[in-house]
Amino acid sequence: MLKEACRQAASWSNKFTVAINLSPVQFHYSDLPAQVLAILLETGLAPHRLELEITEGVLVNDFERAIGTLRRLKSLGVSVAMDDFGTGYSSLRYLQAFPFDKIKVDKSFIDQLDENLQSQAIIRAVVGLAHGLALPVLAEGVETAGQLEFLRREGCDEVQGYLIGRPLPIDNYSEIVGIAQAPAHRAELAG
Repeated sequence: MLKEACRQAASWSNKFTVAINLSPVQFHYSDLPAQVLAILLETGLAPHRLELEITEGVLVNDFERAIGTLRRLKSLGVSVAMDDFGTGYSSLRYLQAFPFDKIKVDKSFIDQLDENLQSQAIIRAVVGLAHGLALPVLAEGVETAGQLEFLRREGCDEVQGYLIGRPLPIDNYSEIVGIAQAPAHRAELAG
């Protein structure tokens, strides 16, 4: 999947970043940085256009090894985002131990923004913390105009969710990403 996503992104004339979630199994692959480097070289995707997303769970079992792997990935020039921040094993230690490029706030906090004061307080705190660390914040699962407005007021940097757009095959976004459309085939009659 990583190779295919990089291959496709490398073909886009508009140089957007492609974000890929790494599962704990992929992350603990014996030499993930070497695999990522090989894929970047094979596909021709510039490293700064690849963002790898990890959850806090990959840091729990073997913290030192995980941090080493993350540092090697960053040395390739790729970005690393902390996905689903605030759930599971949340620890500020992770933000101190590794220079993440982005924090992605889990959808579970966004779902309740319209009616839950605790969710609002958590979002304010996470945005403040992230900005204090010079990190952009992305809110996942934005589905209402009220959620979007709250996030704008609080200084959230990026959003994703059904309010913005639903997941579709990349061909549906061909104009946006700059995929050249193949010309329609025509039959020519010899006359």
